[in-house]
Amino acid sequence: MGLRAGLLLLAASAIAFLGGFGWFASHVSHLRTPADPQKADAIIVLTGGQSRIDAALDLLESGKGERLLISGVHPAASRRQLQKAIGGDKQLFSCCVDIDHAALDTIGNAEESAKWVESHAYGSIILVTNNYHMPRSLLEMGRLLHGARLEPYPVVNANLGNGGWLTKPEALRVLFTEYNKYLLALARGVVPVRPTAGGIALADAGPHRN
Repeated sequence: MGLRAGLLLLAASAIAFLGGFGWFASHVSHLRTPADPQKADAIIVLTGGQSRIDAALDLLESGKGERLLISGVHPAASRRQLQKAIGGDKQLFSCCVDIDHAALDTIGNAEESAKWVESHAYGSIILVTNNYHMPRSLLEMGRLLHGARLEPYPVVNANLGNGGWLTKPEALRVLFTEYNKYLLALARGVVPVRPTAGGIALADAGPHRN
């Protein structure tokens, strides 16, 4: 009886996991880039692709935010190198773009972004990242940016609607990986855990760097 109950629980867990993945993939694949997003105090873009930064700079140039934070820039990349690589208006980049070299992951993005938002007393933020990365980014940001309104601006590199992700192995891999990271982020809200080289571990009681 115990074995049967265990197998039923395992089967139910597997069904719930796969069902959750199906919902997550469908939700993400149907996200669309807003044609005319509402203006906010500032813009934050999480690095991970040229298209993200291009989209954020377009928003800044069109006056959708007063200032832009590029979070998660490689420590070796100087401000001048970054500006040259992405192009755009040099004067606008010089006056209105801040660069975060400290963040190494999405948790770090949220931590550094929260410091930036608080230092400028911003009340509304347009958050720019890829569509598949948006749910986890909003989750992590929302935990730290308590007083600021987050406006998602998902960047879509491929049309995966109508189940297109099922027929594209690379898209399926990316979505499945991101789904597992999203579940871990959800778990951190219940039981404090942190990534380690061998998997995950309970977070320390004191402050630590994720």
